[in-house]
Amino acid sequence: MIVQYNQDALSDVLSVIDAQALFTVRFAAGGNWSVAFPPPGYVKFNAIRQGGAWLLSDGEAPMWVKAGDCLVVSGRAFTLCGDPKAKPIPASEVFAGGALDVCVGDGRDFVLLGGSVSLDTVDGSLLTDALPPVVVIEREETGPITFLLEQLDLEWNGAAPGSRIACNDLLRLVFIHVLRAYLARQTSQHPGWLAGLADARLAPSMRAIHSQPARRWTVDALAELAGLSRSAFAERFRATVGSSPIDYLANWRMRLAAARLRRGNESLSRIAQSFGYSSDSAFAATFRRVVGQSPARYRSLHRDQADA
Repeated sequence: MIVQYNQDALSDVLSVIDAQALFTVRFAAGGNWSVAFPPPGYVKFNAIRQGGAWLLSDGEAPMWVKAGDCLVVSGRAFTLCGDPKAKPIPASEVFAGGALDVCVGDGRDFVLLGGSVSLDTVDGSLLTDALPPVVVIEREETGPITFLLEQLDLEWNGAAPGSRIACNDLLRLVFIHVLRAYLARQTSQHPGWLAGLADARLAPSMRAIHSQPARRWTVDALAELAGLSRSAFAERFRATVGSSPIDYLANWRMRLAAARLRRGNESLSRIAQSFGYSSDSAFAATFRRVVGQSPARYRSLHRDQADA
């Protein structure tokens, strides 16, 4: 696992969590239809290609989603329907056959392309914790997504050699653009690193932490990058990101270290030195505080799980 530190925090995180997109189904519906989806065990991605439907989810106001909109759902049950009064059919029944083209109800008034984004089972929470349970990007916000979805339609309908891989790669590009559109709003009320990147003042300090995780950053140095006083920066960072700047730095270092322990054979000393720790014991103490286990125990545990 290689993470290039190039002031692109989004790429860094997507690399660490090993985000992989999988195009799964084209779903069509018509008439008085309703399908209830359970909380996904992954990030669920849907692109509306035709018509419109109601999106219902606990804790959210009913939302009409239409052709050109994209939705990302993680960790929450939701219902898509043409009629909110219609009795929902469980998604497990609708998609039980594993078909790549599924239709319910009467006609094809509504069409969506569905996919999933699988994440590393350990670090995937880096993304899911930073996103609201339901994100809707409206057509007016999508920019190049429209073109990418048109290419996805062509690949899916053409069934040319390599089309499945092409569809997955296109879906991954669409997902990245959806995250960019979410960042561009700069109105997120959901604390996390994505909200930090969306904050014009905090973004330079976030990029600096990600591009130089081994540097001995101080709150003063990061505040200078943000153009804020030390106290104003620390307060804004905590309110937006959900932790102090130094805690965020330590957590990011340990996320990177944990991924290297799981996926490689580097020595503990080499990993510790690469993050600016002068001793293995200092690194191990920070790792234990953040992760809850010693580095050696962590590596052994995850290797045992991989071999099982």
